Amino acid sequence: MTSPQVWTAAEAMAGLDHPRLPELRKILDWSQEFLTQGHPELGRSGPVCPFSAPSLRRGLFHFAVEEGEVSDDTIAAYRGLFLDTLEAVSPEHRELLTFVVVLPDIDGTTLDAMQRRLKKEYVAGGLMIGQFHPSCAEPGLWNADFRPLRSPIPLLAIRTMLAFDLPFLWEEEGHLNSYLERFAGGIPARIRSHLVGRVVPTPHPRPAAVSAKPPVGLRRVPWR
Repeated sequence: MTSPQVWTAAEAMAGLDHPRLPELRKILDWSQEFLTQGHPELGRSGPVCPFSAPSLRRGLFHFAVEEGEVSDDTIAAYRGLFLDTLEAVSPEHRELLTFVVVLPDIDGTTLDAMQRRLKKEYVAGGLMIGQFHPSCAEPGLWNADFRPLRSPIPLLAIRTMLAFDLPFLWEEEGHLNSYLERFAGGIPARIRSHLVGRVVPTPHPRPAAVSAKPPVGLRRVPWR
């Protein structure tokens, strides 16, 4: 297995000697036109991904491409490369490092299954790995009818785990434990409210009390 290779957005724009350069550029365009922008169905203000624009500006948004059938081991190798690259990034900018691995020959169902298999290892190491493809059914966090993970070409995105990632991790106990080991003392208030909403049942409203006396001007009508 060859070692994975990544390129910055600037290198992709400048032109690479790679047969899948058109796909790389298409995903770069999508990143700039969709991820860095707001959307009327997003359910909150701001861009779809708040970190994409600063990541692109600082040259920390990297691209890769894997052709044909791709094994779990191939994608797992990007975890090591990501961690090595992270060491060279200043601590205040590490949350901006992003790897986008374009997988033009993989269908969405296969990609969904691969992401589920790889997520545990990535999360345990303090990283997030997410799947994007044209038919991705994952709902938005702030609007369940929005589909933010739909991209023109299948891909996997890798980045560091952040305090705001709790809603993506609480379905699996192992994922939640990995998150709490890092952020238990600093969960943002907005995310805490979502967590409370999931673990504390919403009380049913009590029925309004019925007065024993009829309202003024009305007389009681007996049942017949």
